[in-house]
Amino acid sequence: MAAYHPGTRAVQDRVGVRELADHVGRSIGTDIREVAAAFLTRQPFLVIGAADPEGLVWASVVDGAPGFLRAVGPRRMGVAGRVPDGDPLAGALTVPGLPVGTIVLDPRTRRRMRLNGTLAAPAPGGFAVRAEQVFANCPKYLQKRQPLDAVEEGRGGVRHGGALAPGQIRAIRAADTFFIATTAEDGVDAGHRGGNPGFVQVRSAHELAWPDYPGNGMFLTLGNLAADPRAGLLFPDWETGAVLQLSGRARTEFGTDGQRTVVFTVESVVESLRAGRLRWSAPEYSPANPPVHRGSTTR
Repeated sequence: MAAYHPGTRAVQDRVGVRELADHVGRSIGTDIREVAAAFLTRQPFLVIGAADPEGLVWASVVDGAPGFLRAVGPRRMGVAGRVPDGDPLAGALTVPGLPVGTIVLDPRTRRRMRLNGTLAAPAPGGFAVRAEQVFANCPKYLQKRQPLDAVEEGRGGVRHGGALAPGQIRAIRAADTFFIATTAEDGVDAGHRGGNPGFVQVRSAHELAWPDYPGNGMFLTLGNLAADPRAGLLFPDWETGAVLQLSGRARTEFGTDGQRTVVFTVESVVESLRAGRLRWSAPEYSPANPPVHRGSTTR
């Protein structure tokens, strides 16, 4: 998997950061180095992105006790866990060779790493990912949280829909973090977006928008969207362990003032009321978060 494809190059050129992207892109490797392997073993959750059999792109979460993630050799990550029952990727994540993108984030330290590749043959109680891209990201826009006591998984249900319900709209407006899965011809990527509550605008029950804050200049997410508009969003409820998953299509609007806005059209909604085992403290917001300019309401 090349570091950049024509979609990412097009966005880099439009913004004028190709030279910076070339420099930062040298950090993308294929091996899970020792420091990355040690980081994996300390983390209690993984976000994974992929397309389901119908072609919808989703982001899902897998959690477990620290140690459930581990490097199995220099180019394979073992995951001793699965997505919950009812998750839209439950079936897809049993298919060897499936392109996937993953991100592992530590809210305690604001550290994160991404590992993109393909599924290896599934193993009992889990799966493995063959690494094609491995790299770390900066701590910008990451809210710091501390883990609370884990609990047993609840037995809440799963709600499906084609548009956002009022309670889901309220949750999105209150969110300070979400994860996004995107795809292009050469693979899948999973990324993180963060900001102060309100940074994600709900324009209607079918449309969201958020600012694309300055980052590392690689534009992996926006580049994938330039090549393929399909995307999946995951909004975690850090207090209850529930998750809200959206699948749809996204586009980037480039303003004349250099600002960029991503507009997401909702096509499918899955809300898991099953409380996962993880609970986290209230956030300490990132000092990098820009102020939120409120004023967009649901139409």
